[in-house]
Amino acid sequence: MVKLIIPISFTISFISFGLIAKWYVYPALLKLNRNDAFIPILFFHSFRYIGLVFLIPGVTAEVLDPRFSIGAAYGDLLAALLALISIIALKYSWQFAIVLVWIFNVVGTLDLLNAVFQGLNYVPASSFGAALFIPIVIVPVLLVSHYMIFLLLLKKKKTNN
Repeated sequence: MVKLIIPISFTISFISFGLIAKWYVYPALLKLNRNDAFIPILFFHSFRYIGLVFLIPGVTAEVLDPRFSIGAAYGDLLAALLALISIIALKYSWQFAIVLVWIFNVVGTLDLLNAVFQGLNYVPASSFGAALFIPIVIVPVLLVSHYMIFLLLLKKKKTNN
Protein backbone atom coordinates (compact mmCIF):
# COMPACT_ATOMS: atom_id res chain seq x y z
CA MET A 1 0.00 0.00 0.00
CA VAL A 2 2.89 2.41 0.71
CA LYS A 3 3.93 2.20 -2.96
CA LEU A 4 0.52 3.59 -3.92
CA ILE A 5 0.63 6.66 -1.65
CA ILE A 6 2.40 8.93 -4.13
CA PRO A 7 0.44 7.86 -7.24
CA ILE A 8 -2.93 8.09 -5.44
CA SER A 9 -2.11 11.43 -3.79
CA PHE A 10 -0.67 12.83 -7.03
CA THR A 11 -3.78 11.79 -8.98
CA ILE A 12 -6.22 13.32 -6.49
CA SER A 13 -4.18 16.55 -6.37
CA PHE A 14 -3.95 16.69 -10.16
CA ILE A 15 -7.72 16.26 -10.57
CA SER A 16 -8.49 18.79 -7.83
CA PHE A 17 -6.11 21.43 -9.19
CA GLY A 18 -7.32 20.73 -12.72
CA LEU A 19 -10.90 21.43 -11.72
CA ILE A 20 -9.92 24.58 -9.80
CA ALA A 21 -8.02 25.79 -12.86
CA LYS A 22 -10.83 24.96 -15.29
CA TRP A 23 -13.67 26.40 -13.22
CA TYR A 24 -12.03 29.39 -11.53
CA VAL A 25 -8.47 30.32 -12.49
CA TYR A 26 -8.44 29.99 -16.29
CA PRO A 27 -11.75 31.87 -16.79
CA ALA A 28 -10.38 34.72 -14.63
CA LEU A 29 -7.14 34.79 -16.63
CA LEU A 30 -9.08 35.03 -19.90
CA LYS A 31 -10.46 38.40 -18.74
CA LEU A 32 -6.92 39.81 -18.70
CA ASN A 33 -4.66 40.90 -21.48
CA ARG A 34 -2.82 37.74 -22.52
CA ASN A 35 0.61 38.99 -21.45
CA ASP A 36 -0.76 40.10 -18.07
CA ALA A 37 -2.41 36.71 -17.60
CA PHE A 38 0.95 34.92 -17.70
CA ILE A 39 2.48 36.86 -14.82
CA PRO A 40 0.57 35.40 -11.82
CA ILE A 41 1.22 31.87 -13.04
CA LEU A 42 4.88 32.62 -13.66
CA PHE A 43 5.26 34.07 -10.17
CA PHE A 44 4.07 30.75 -8.77
CA HIS A 45 6.79 29.01 -10.80
CA SER A 46 9.42 31.45 -9.57
CA PHE A 47 9.35 29.53 -6.27
CA ARG A 48 10.44 26.28 -7.91
CA TYR A 49 13.87 26.69 -6.35
CA ILE A 50 12.21 24.74 -3.52
CA GLY A 51 13.21 21.61 -5.48
CA LEU A 52 16.76 22.20 -4.27
CA VAL A 53 15.68 20.60 -0.98
CA PHE A 54 16.06 17.24 -2.72
CA LEU A 55 19.83 17.79 -2.35
CA ILE A 56 19.79 18.56 1.40
CA PRO A 57 20.34 15.55 3.66
CA GLY A 58 17.94 15.69 6.57
CA VAL A 59 15.09 17.31 4.69
CA THR A 60 14.45 14.01 2.99
CA ALA A 61 14.29 10.85 5.06
CA GLU A 62 17.41 9.55 3.33
CA VAL A 63 19.72 10.71 0.58
CA LEU A 64 17.74 10.50 -2.64
CA ASP A 65 19.02 8.65 -5.68
CA PRO A 66 21.03 11.19 -7.73
CA ARG A 67 19.37 9.91 -10.92
CA PHE A 68 16.32 11.74 -9.55
CA SER A 69 17.58 14.40 -7.15
CA ILE A 70 20.16 16.20 -9.30
CA GLY A 71 17.92 16.61 -12.34
CA ALA A 72 14.86 17.50 -10.27
CA ALA A 73 16.71 20.07 -8.14
CA TYR A 74 18.58 21.86 -10.89
CA GLY A 75 15.75 21.55 -13.40
CA ASP A 76 13.47 23.30 -10.93
CA LEU A 77 16.08 26.00 -10.31
CA LEU A 78 16.39 26.59 -14.05
CA ALA A 79 12.59 26.78 -14.38
CA ALA A 80 12.42 29.31 -11.51
CA LEU A 81 15.03 31.50 -13.17
CA LEU A 82 13.32 31.28 -16.55
CA ALA A 83 10.00 32.20 -14.90
CA LEU A 84 11.56 35.29 -13.28
CA ILE A 85 13.17 36.40 -16.54
CA SER A 86 9.85 35.89 -18.34
CA ILE A 87 8.01 37.98 -15.74
CA ILE A 88 10.45 40.86 -16.19
CA ALA A 89 10.27 40.57 -19.98
CA LEU A 90 6.46 40.65 -19.91
CA LYS A 91 6.29 43.52 -17.41
CA TYR A 92 8.66 45.66 -19.48
CA SER A 93 7.13 44.57 -22.81
CA TRP A 94 10.34 43.19 -24.23
CA GLN A 95 9.91 42.25 -27.87
CA PHE A 96 10.86 38.60 -27.22
CA ALA A 97 8.83 38.17 -24.02
CA ILE A 98 6.50 35.57 -25.51
CA VAL A 99 9.47 33.58 -26.82
CA LEU A 100 10.82 33.51 -23.25
CA VAL A 101 7.45 32.29 -21.96
CA TRP A 102 7.50 29.50 -24.57
CA ILE A 103 11.05 28.53 -23.55
CA PHE A 104 10.12 28.56 -19.86
CA ASN A 105 6.98 26.51 -20.45
CA VAL A 106 8.61 23.83 -22.59
CA VAL A 107 11.67 23.52 -20.32
CA GLY A 108 9.56 23.61 -17.14
CA THR A 109 7.10 21.00 -18.41
CA LEU A 110 9.84 18.65 -19.57
CA ASP A 111 11.63 19.08 -16.22
CA LEU A 112 8.50 18.09 -14.29
CA LEU A 113 7.71 15.13 -16.52
CA ASN A 114 11.30 13.91 -16.21
CA ALA A 115 11.22 14.36 -12.42
CA VAL A 116 7.96 12.40 -12.15
CA PHE A 117 9.36 9.58 -14.28
CA GLN A 118 12.72 9.48 -12.44
CA GLY A 119 11.03 9.77 -9.04
CA LEU A 120 8.70 6.88 -9.70
CA ASN A 121 11.60 4.76 -10.92
CA TYR A 122 14.30 5.60 -8.39
CA VAL A 123 12.78 7.00 -5.19
CA PRO A 124 10.58 5.02 -2.78
CA ALA A 125 7.81 7.13 -1.19
CA SER A 126 9.34 6.64 2.25
CA SER A 127 12.57 8.33 1.11
CA PHE A 128 11.02 11.76 0.58
CA GLY A 129 10.43 12.46 4.26
CA ALA A 130 9.27 16.04 4.81
CA ALA A 131 9.71 16.76 1.09
CA LEU A 132 6.82 14.41 0.23
CA PHE A 133 4.53 17.42 -0.20
CA ILE A 134 6.46 18.41 -3.34
CA PRO A 135 5.50 15.44 -5.55
CA ILE A 136 1.98 15.08 -4.14
CA VAL A 137 0.89 18.73 -3.96
CA ILE A 138 3.30 21.06 -5.76
CA VAL A 139 4.05 19.00 -8.90
CA PRO A 140 0.37 18.47 -9.84
CA VAL A 141 -0.44 22.19 -9.56
CA LEU A 142 2.69 23.05 -11.54
CA LEU A 143 1.67 20.66 -14.32
CA VAL A 144 -1.83 22.12 -14.42
CA SER A 145 -0.42 25.65 -14.56
CA HIS A 146 1.93 24.68 -17.41
CA TYR A 147 -1.11 23.44 -19.29
CA MET A 148 -2.88 26.77 -18.69
CA ILE A 149 0.17 28.63 -20.02
CA PHE A 150 0.14 26.47 -23.16
CA LEU A 151 -3.56 27.28 -23.63
CA LEU A 152 -2.86 31.00 -23.25
CA LEU A 153 0.12 30.84 -25.62
CA LEU A 154 -1.99 29.17 -28.28
CA LYS A 155 -4.90 31.58 -27.84
CA LYS A 156 -5.13 34.66 -30.04
CA LYS A 157 -3.67 37.72 -28.36
CA LYS A 158 -6.24 39.93 -26.63
CA THR A 159 -4.95 43.46 -27.02
CA ASN A 160 -7.01 45.25 -24.37
CA ASN A 161 -9.18 44.54 -21.35
